[in-house]
Amino acid sequence: MSRKELVRDLAKKFELPIGKTNEIITALLESITKGLIKGKAVTFVGFGSFAVKKRSARQGRNPQTGDVLKIPAHKVIKFSAGKALKESINRK
Repeated sequence: MSRKELVRDLAKKFELPIGKTNEIITALLESITKGLIKGKAVTFVGFGSFAVKKRSARQGRNPQTGDVLKIPAHKVIKFSAGKALKESINRK
């Protein structure tokens, strides 16, 4: 589902203008991003949680040339699906 499809779906469901719905989604994503930047986990009970994890520096290889590369330490975002989301995906 694209952002455009999500905006359209929510605007229809809540009978809101598409522009206003887009503003709400933008504000939601900005709030999640700010929380992650501050190092906080963002949790939606039943859906899942986002957290920032640190990856240490390591060595990798260029698959085309085989040269050894230094991959610097960096932060990554981890998403863990909640129980309700997992169950809804695995329903038969």
